[in-house]
Amino acid sequence: MGRTNPTYRDTIRGLEDQWQPYRRALRADDQPHFDRLFEHARAHADASGYLNHQLAEVPLLISVVLEQERRLCELEQAVDEAEGGT
Repeated sequence: MGRTNPTYRDTIRGLEDQWQPYRRALRADDQPHFDRLFEHARAHADASGYLNHQLAEVPLLISVVLEQERRLCELEQAVDEAEGGT
């Protein structure tokens, strides 16, 4: 038998569908950035699904913040290296 409960990836798809009117209203140059936020959420879907939080938006937002923190650290490291730091 198949699963009776939707996966967290299904939940992300549903949330993304709900936000499509907002996405369409964004300027064209902001739409790829909006899409990337959901890519971040999908990248951490396994951990988010394991959490099984009552509000699906909470782990989605934490996933986005985590990816942005990782990216920020990478950029800071690249700047340090470019400046000749360690």
